[in-house]
Amino acid sequence: MSTWKKILIGGGVAVVLAAIVAFTVYQSRKNVVTVQTGKVQRMDLASIVSASGEIKPKNYVNVGANAFGKITRLYVKEGDHVKKGQLLAQIENVQPTADMDASRASLQAAQTDDLASEAALKTAMASLTKARADREKARLDWTRTQGLYKDALIAKSDYDTQKAAWQTAVAGLAQAQAQVAQAQAQKDSADQHISQAQANLVHARDVLQKTTYAAPFSGMITNLPVREGETVVIGIQNSPGSTLMTLADMSVITAEVMVDETDIINVRLGQPAEVSIDALPNRNFKAIVSEIGDNAIVRSTGVSTSQQTTASEEAKDFKVVVTLQNPPDDLRPGLSATAKITTASRKDALAIPIQALTIRRQADLLPARGSKGAVEAAMPQDQASNNKEIQGVFVIRDRRAQFVPVTTGISGTTNIEVLSGLKAGDEVITGSYKVLRTLRPGASVKIDNSVPAKAEETS
Repeated sequence: MSTWKKILIGGGVAVVLAAIVAFTVYQSRKNVVTVQTGKVQRMDLASIVSASGEIKPKNYVNVGANAFGKITRLYVKEGDHVKKGQLLAQIENVQPTADMDASRASLQAAQTDDLASEAALKTAMASLTKARADREKARLDWTRTQGLYKDALIAKSDYDTQKAAWQTAVAGLAQAQAQVAQAQAQKDSADQHISQAQANLVHARDVLQKTTYAAPFSGMITNLPVREGETVVIGIQNSPGSTLMTLADMSVITAEVMVDETDIINVRLGQPAEVSIDALPNRNFKAIVSEIGDNAIVRSTGVSTSQQTTASEEAKDFKVVVTLQNPPDDLRPGLSATAKITTASRKDALAIPIQALTIRRQADLLPARGSKGAVEAAMPQDQASNNKEIQGVFVIRDRRAQFVPVTTGISGTTNIEVLSGLKAGDEVITGSYKVLRTLRPGASVKIDNSVPAKAEETS
């Protein structure tokens, strides 16, 4: 056989062998899934609830108009610090002052009338005492006269005179008693006039006081929407009155944030929080949860569900107040803030990347045909159980994916605590999302952690 034929035959054999090898490699790799993985490891975990809101003082009051009138004097300006009782504003008070002076004069007149009626009562009482004495004397004289006249010791004229004196004394006593009753009624009337005048004076004093505004507590003027010369009005029914200013106690500063309804069940009083303020970048402030709202608030309208007459399917939030510890002096009410509330924490917890978690129905956990390995748990075979969803992860065992049901605990930012099903050092599949969504137990896998996982694909 010639040399060129031998070369040709050898080349043909090499090509056939290469094709066989290539086909074998292709067949062995066409069912292999490329995955990214992560390790089960121990770490410190903290579950965080993040919510946005604004800075508010714990105690603040909107000083509203208590009377109708023109502002004649403003004693403060926005940003001023004031003490409790310090004068803030003055509304015109000419008429209220005149009414108070008139009420005071009426009270003094009523008090004078009362003194006069008291003196008249005392005079009437004295007259009554004298009338009683005169009546007693006339009674004795009349009794004696009757005896003497019976014994014919006095004339008939003396008898008639004494009888008239007795009747006069009786009438005088009745008159004195009527005068006492009249004087007592006048005294009672004078007392009532005093009470009425005192009530009118209290009313006039109250109206006058409402034209002057003093600080109810020490704080800072954070809002002053009015100017001297403006006319303010009080609120009536559904029409709000004028607001003169806002006084805030800046000694205790809070952040009022809105927590999503899905997170509120994990928030508790006293939990630590960290507050960041947009106006003060790169600074975080420690805080404590001090108040948790009981009523849900519709996110789109800001109205509490307790104020609605119909049910709403919209997203809802709950108001949570966190109190800042050692707040800076340059904080202002209304600044936008974000609070990160630590709802739970674990030291040295067994954790996996959150993206490794997946859900499978038991019916979907049967191994792929021809593959080895199965779910690491006894799976019931009845129909109801097959439709039950199970939370778990895929673990790499002998270059195959095995589904392991797990029990989870708290969630951190990127990791989640595993309470059962895994041990430290296990290698779990973390991506890609498309692979995790379709991966079957027992499938052959190829690990490729050289590049970040591809962006998640939508179905």
